[in-house]
Amino acid sequence: MGETDKRWKKLGDMLINWSLQMKPGEKLMIMMYETETYPLALATYEACIKAGGYAQIQFMTEEIKHAILKYGNNDQISWVPEIEKYGMEWADCYLGLRGAFNLSECFDIQSEKIASYQSAMGVISGLRWKNTRWGLVRVPNERFAQQAHVSYEYMMDMFFNACNIDWKEHVQQWQRVADILDNGSHIHLLADGTDFEFDYGGEKWIVSDNRINIPDGEMNVSPIWNSVKGYVSFEFPATIGGKVIHNLKLHFKDGVVSEVQADDNVDFVKKIIATDECSNRIGEFAFGTNPFINICTTDILIDEKIGGTCHMALGRPYNGAYYSSIHWDIIKDTRKNAKVYMDDKLIFQDGKFLI
Repeated sequence: MGETDKRWKKLGDMLINWSLQMKPGEKLMIMMYETETYPLALATYEACIKAGGYAQIQFMTEEIKHAILKYGNNDQISWVPEIEKYGMEWADCYLGLRGAFNLSECFDIQSEKIASYQSAMGVISGLRWKNTRWGLVRVPNERFAQQAHVSYEYMMDMFFNACNIDWKEHVQQWQRVADILDNGSHIHLLADGTDFEFDYGGEKWIVSDNRINIPDGEMNVSPIWNSVKGYVSFEFPATIGGKVIHNLKLHFKDGVVSEVQADDNVDFVKKIIATDECSNRIGEFAFGTNPFINICTTDILIDEKIGGTCHMALGRPYNGAYYSSIHWDIIKDTRKNAKVYMDDKLIFQDGKFLI
């Protein structure tokens, strides 16, 4: 842990007391993914105890997931873990500490198996959304830095700086933009390989404040799903379920995905968006607002916060208008050659708001 000891403790205190706002007597489930997340698991456990709470720690790795996918039968792969399911009923709060892993760990697994597994895990995710105050943290490690093509020191500095913004001031700054957007009703995004639009009239833009996805930094809205139309090209690799999809392009008609194009894993994407009746809809559209995150790491939780980018999520919306077991964020780099119009007024260009 070395010189980062104090930074882990500071982050642990922030997660318990700011993000989750835990009260004495409340119960916390800590899901620790990968061994490198242990320093933060320990820091949050200690902070929970000091706050008068009760904590349990679960453990998972991508290698364990690979084992069930490789050796399990269909019933085992599609099984919803009973203890995890109970944990979402037991806990008042949930904290997922997600360490980086080899993105090619499941290279030898059939797409059908991964899609079935993702559907089962989506049940747990849905219960987490419904029953707990929750937060997810992407915890970097050496592998994560290599994946992003930067040094480990750079990655860790970026991570801690991005987590420890003055969040009250950040929210006040972006709430002024959100208030202006609330007065509109239509968004139109034009960029390289992209002509995408939707209505949102009556829906409020939400400014995130480091309570749910950490490090945070986004402003999102739930589109009126059946108004979505057009097409979007994604420069950043899209990832879900251990698969990486390069140069993904989605076409929308009557509010749902009508065509999928990509350099690889097209059939897998089609299976994911066919998970349930609503998994082919856009449940969220958002702008990334974190000034300290500036590189693509090929990780959703980090990349969706890059200041000046946009992202959209297939599946479950935050406003509860409908349910899907899928909520898949995909990031669009809008920092150059991109314009966003609100009700035909140019409000955003090349990564910067004009309002």
